[in-house]
Parts: sequence; C-alpha cells; structure tokens
Amino acid sequence: EKAGKGVKTVLCEHFAFNRQELVHIVRSEQHTSFKTVLAQHGKGNGCEICKPAVASILASYRNDMVLDSSMATLQDSNDRFLANIQRGGSYSVIPRVPAGEILPDQLIKIGEVAKKYNLYTKITGGQRIDLFGAHRQDLPKIWGELGSVGLESGHGYAKALRTVKSCVGSTWCRYGVQDSVDFAVKIETRYKGVRSPHKMKSAVSGCIRECAEAQSKDFGYIATETGYTVFVGGNGGIKPEHAYLLATDCSEEYAIQLTDRYLMFYIRTADRLQRTAPWVRELPGGFEYLKDVIVHDKLGICESLEKEMQFLVDTYKCEWKEVVDSPELQKQFLDFQNVPDQQEDGIEFVSMRDQKRPANWPKGKFEESGIVGAYAGLDLSDASWVKVGREDDFPDDGGLTVLYGKSQLAVFHFTSRGEWYATQNMCPHRRAFVLARGIIGDAAGMPKVACPLHKKNFSLETGACTTDENEESILTFDVNVEDGNVYLKLPPEEILDALLATEKHAITSCTAEDVDGKTEEGQLISV
Repeated sequence: EKAGKGVKTVLCEHFAFNRQELVHIVRSEQHTSFKTVLAQHGKGNGCEICKPAVASILASYRNDMVLDSSMATLQDSNDRFLANIQRGGSYSVIPRVPAGEILPDQLIKIGEVAKKYNLYTKITGGQRIDLFGAHRQDLPKIWGELGSVGLESGHGYAKALRTVKSCVGSTWCRYGVQDSVDFAVKIETRYKGVRSPHKMKSAVSGCIRECAEAQSKDFGYIATETGYTVFVGGNGGIKPEHAYLLATDCSEEYAIQLTDRYLMFYIRTADRLQRTAPWVRELPGGFEYLKDVIVHDKLGICESLEKEMQFLVDTYKCEWKEVVDSPELQKQFLDFQNVPDQQEDGIEFVSMRDQKRPANWPKGKFEESGIVGAYAGLDLSDASWVKVGREDDFPDDGGLTVLYGKSQLAVFHFTSRGEWYATQNMCPHRRAFVLARGIIGDAAGMPKVACPLHKKNFSLETGACTTDENEESILTFDVNVEDGNVYLKLPPEEILDALLATEKHAITSCTAEDVDGKTEEGQLISV
C-alpha cells in the first residue's frame, strides 16, 4: 500500500476471495450451501473464519433457518445455540424489546423465568433486559416460557440488528415533535433478524435534544417538525464515530426506503466483521459516494436493494420459536449425547449483590494440568471400545459431547473428510468444557477444532495447539464406527476420571481471588 500498489485481502487459506467477491459469487450463482461454494471456488475443508462468513452471506440472501442440518455446524457457537456463550460456557438469554417498550405481563414473565432458572438479570444500555447464566440444555424451555407472552429472539447472539433505542417522543414528552417510540418499533420490527457483516444498532430521537443518541448509531433518526433526519455510519465502541447526515425532513416511508438501500448495500459490499463506520469511511469516495448510491441511485441498483430487503422482511421467522416448535432442533441443545437427561456440573457460581455470577478466572496463565503427559504414562492394556452413540446422532462436520464416567469427551464427525475424531472436551486455555461446540476445519490439510471461547486451535490428530506453541495440548482418542454405532477406545472409567473428571478441572471459588483480593465463596451448582 505504501508503494502505491493495490493489496487484496482474502478471507482465509480456503478462499482466494474477499467477502465482497464471495457475496457476488453466492448471489450470481445462487448458491444454497457452503459445500457448493467451497467445492466450486475454494479448497480444503473450511475453518472458523470462512464457515461463519459464508453462512452469514447465505442467511443475508436466503433467510433460511441457521440451525438447519446443512447450516448448524457452520455457525459460531453463539449462532449455533442462538445465545451468547459466556465465561465458563453458560449462555445469555436476550428477548427483543422493540424501542424499549414492554408489557407488564412480559416483565412479570421475565422475572418468573429468572427466578425459576436462577439467572442473573441486567437492564442494558440498549433498553432491554438480559438474563445470564443459562444452561444450554435449558435454553429451549426458557424460550418456550418467554414466547408464551410474545417475547421473541433479540438476536443478541447474531451479526444482525441488536436494538433500536428510543426516547418516549411526542406521546409523553412535552418537547417531542414526532412519535419516536412508534417509529422505532416499526424500524426494529422491520429489520429484526437481518444478518449482516457485523452487529448493527439504531436509535430514534423525538426531538433535537437527541436523548436516544441516534448520531452514534449505525443508522439513526432525529425527529423534525415535518419528519425525520436520517443519519448513517456512526458507532460507539473502541473508536467512537459521529454518524453522517444522509437526508433531512424525510417522511417515515422515505426514511425506511433509504434505510433499506443503505443496509443492503452494506451487506453487499462490507468486509467480514466490518462495522458500518469504517465501511463508509473506506468506500471509494467515502460518504459522498454512499450518498450518491443510496439517495441519487448512481449505480442504478436501488430497486434491487429494496427488493432484497423486502424479501428478508417478508420471510422473517423467530428462530427461537422454530426451535421451541421442533423436538428435532431441541436435540442440538443436549449437554451429553449419550445421557440426554444429565446436565453438565462444571460451572461454579458465587453470590454478588444477591445474584449469581461465575467464579473468576485466575489472573495470568493457568498452570498446566499435566493430563497429556500423565495419560501417556498409563498402562492402557485394559482399554476397550466403548459405544457412545449412533452415527446419525452426530451432526455432519461438527461435534457433540459425550459423558464417560465423570469425564467429558468431544466426538467429531468430519463428514467432508469421511473421518471421525475424539478429544477431551475441556479447552486448557481457560478450562472451559466447550470444545465439542467449536467449528472444525483444516489448516494446510491438518484437521483441527477451534475453541468457541477464544479461538484457540487444536489438531484433531495430535491434540497440539496450532495457534499458540505455549498452550497445553489436549488428549485425543481413537474412534471406530461399526454397523452404524460409534465407539471410542477408552481405559476404564476410574482410570480416565482420575485425570479428566470435570470436578478436577472446573473453575471454583478456590481457583482465583475476586476483584477485592479476597477468596470467593460459592457452591458448585448446575446452571
């Protein structure tokens, strides 16, 4: 770049294209799966970078259910379980509260659910209520109860619209000049669930006093006496940026039309994980070029942009309602494939201001567990083949957790290679029992799994960490499939439990000190 030469950034080793080029490929050739995109335009087996990227592109144009069999294991852990994975492996539950407007019965139900499942509750800056500490296996039941009062997925787990913040507007405020709540509800309802290169936030202010902070959002609106001023390309975060004024005194209909064009152009042309602010800044010609495209239709594409957005709006379905209504999809949320009624007991919670939170991680690097070295020194003459499930129990190109004695094991069906692998389920980086939830792929032909918490990569063949030479390796086990049954070569339960039992490695109040330098007190409980 300093030499004045163009530099092309490709997505990863599996695709010699950037995201914009892949968007064009998927749209023009009408691909419906990652498998066909990879076969025709890539190489290898994919990875934790390209799989979610292509899955997002497909969702942005087809709006298929992200947990369908061909899509589920492409998703990062958040999308795969429709919830944000938290420290320790529990999940958050974030119902959509359009414009911050919520009914009393919905508030009551949220409180009842929080009490029943012992969840930490917090009102966020986006004007909604987040529930933390949910057990993966409880998520469908929790959403079944929330859905009974009309609460939908808030897509807090997705690269999609998060919230549309609003003030109370002219309905209550003596300074309001437009009904900002009503317009914010329309905006959030229209764009909910739309997958994009990164998360998006919006806001509507009912007057120039700007209480909803619309000028710091990816797109926002400020009421005027005759309509709304539309702003685009702002954000808070690490590097706050003020939004650009796109158009003034717009009717609601025209403001929505401009937003349709803006969002779909962003989806078409932004880089992977690029927020709208840097996207606008890095467009050829910057904001003025964007304005020419969106307002003046410089490229002659506004009609197609509007049509594509309308398709996404018309085909929207609440993903959590789809799960609640499908016993088959609910199976994806089981903690242990071979013992479906048992839940993981591997997260310790401590009391904090009359609520719970996970015990702190130790500061610095964990001491090595010594698991791999100790296992290598064992006499494995008593090892035998142990059935852990049926072949069709396991997802294509993905993993599930099985319980053997007190030890958690991750079993992966690498369908695209015709191979099976098994490892310990605990990632040694932060001792979280989550590896089976990671995306599998390859690096230069070597099969690997990426931990969903911090993307540490481990070889499925050797167990070595391929992204950090100082990180501890993981145990691997032989797998055999016979007559549709899946078997692992394992020593007796008590032998493996002595090294790998969950209770030996779970983070507890004795593992670290709290923020005040005092030892935490807590009880090891199931989430």
